[in-house]
Amino acid sequence: MRLMMLMLLFVAAVTVVAGRLVWLAIEGRPARAAILGPAPRGDIVDRNGEPLARTIEAWAIGVHPDRLLGDRSMIAQRLADLMPDIGNQPWFYAQITKKVPFTYLNRRASPALVEAVNAIGEPGVVFERQTQRLYPQSTMAAHALGFLSTEGKAMSGMERALDARLTDPVQGATPVALSIDSRVQAAMESELGRAMGEMQAKGAAGIVMDAHTGEVIAMVSLPLFNPNRVGMAGTEELRNNVTQSVYELGSTFKPIAMAAAIDYGVVTDMSRRFDATVPLKVGGFTIHDDRGHEQKRWLNIPETLIYSSNIATARIADMVGAARMQDMFRKLAFDHRPDIELVEKARPLWPSFWARTTVMTTAYGHGIAVTPLHLASAYAAMVNGGVWHPPTLLRIAPGQQPRGRRVLKQSTSDRMRQLLRLIVLDGTGRRGEAPGYRVGGKTGTAEVAQRGGYARNVNVSTFAAAFPMDAPRYVVIAMMDSPKRVQANSFQTTAAFTVAPVVSRVISRTGALLGVIPDDHRDIDESDLNPLLWKAPGKKEEKGSAE
Repeated sequence: MRLMMLMLLFVAAVTVVAGRLVWLAIEGRPARAAILGPAPRGDIVDRNGEPLARTIEAWAIGVHPDRLLGDRSMIAQRLADLMPDIGNQPWFYAQITKKVPFTYLNRRASPALVEAVNAIGEPGVVFERQTQRLYPQSTMAAHALGFLSTEGKAMSGMERALDARLTDPVQGATPVALSIDSRVQAAMESELGRAMGEMQAKGAAGIVMDAHTGEVIAMVSLPLFNPNRVGMAGTEELRNNVTQSVYELGSTFKPIAMAAAIDYGVVTDMSRRFDATVPLKVGGFTIHDDRGHEQKRWLNIPETLIYSSNIATARIADMVGAARMQDMFRKLAFDHRPDIELVEKARPLWPSFWARTTVMTTAYGHGIAVTPLHLASAYAAMVNGGVWHPPTLLRIAPGQQPRGRRVLKQSTSDRMRQLLRLIVLDGTGRRGEAPGYRVGGKTGTAEVAQRGGYARNVNVSTFAAAFPMDAPRYVVIAMMDSPKRVQANSFQTTAAFTVAPVVSRVISRTGALLGVIPDDHRDIDESDLNPLLWKAPGKKEEKGSAE
């Protein structure tokens, strides 16, 4: 009887244990997942697979101030000696004497640092194993990538735009490939940053875009910040000037106005001339050409762009009219925020009333303000055959690019490629030429808008370019906000002297990397336009002067 009862108790115990195991297998999975914690945040790489953002195992160093046993001044000094990049002795002393139960001292500590701090021998200093977001390229592409808060919340950039995908256990297991090319990004940051520093500018922006897909190959906003140490950055560093800042971009709008005139059939003959002999008076408003470099004669279409005439451009825009000019700007998405994945996007400043003078001034980039990204997409459409593509920071697989929408006729695009090339060969864009790469583009220098009017001595300088013009593949934009007159720009703050050389150097450094082989024996055919160009007998033009 006793053996039978013992056997029954044993069977009952086994049954209870087995039942408990089955219950845990079925009902206990969420609890197990909670114990293990969320899946690591997915990695972000550039278009070639180079890591831009990774999740790594790291250590955090914290302190329980009320548990410290030793002399706090001495402890603070030893911590400062081991972590000088975090703070000095007074800072650490303030942390370890706080009237709080616990506070972090370093959320991104290496194993070697943890070992050294542990050797201090203070029981109040504790260590915690956790995951950390690391940006191995430091400041590179910081505004495109964005950053996380100390609590791990996505705050900006593609980190924020792709937050759901990066935190999904399944999707996050595969790295997200951006359209950014680290090599091109580094070149643009280097060249634009050096020029901005030399010219003591307030800010700058740079873009390299695939003209046929809308992929952003490089996105640079200056000043930069380090997403690994985002707490050290201020408002100006965190602002993305490519998508969050709007500017009146000056004469870079003139090719857009000319494209509208050609596309709508307002201008059909490149030899047609427009009066630029004297300033144009409209009501109480007077339109001048660049002071000291006025042509003071009738200009045909190529000459209007080569000499960057406000007067002739305004006359052409007046013929296009308000309805058609607005229609073209809307086709190019100038009336709403940039079409890109980022959340940080500014709305353009669109004129509330399109008077006759508004049509004229917007044609040369005054009275309407857009982001540099808007301008890049517009130039891509102008040179790629007339198709506008939404810009994207995600890599597009070959053959998968969206169809886009047609905004210009193929014939208009072909003509604009010729005209943009002539501007670099014979006009204000000469300093933007990169030997062998057949660059076309337009300079633009606009006075900075301020309360009550414009600051006459403060400029926003922009050079919008594309290459190679015989078969355009890439658009390159460089913009500088408020450069000073220094020796580096020959004491000129116009785009020809500030940002056109930057674009030239970027193209020379990256063209071959992007698959464009330099060739001095190739070029776009502009032979039908060359006879239209007039040069004063015995007069040598000053290169890159007018804007």
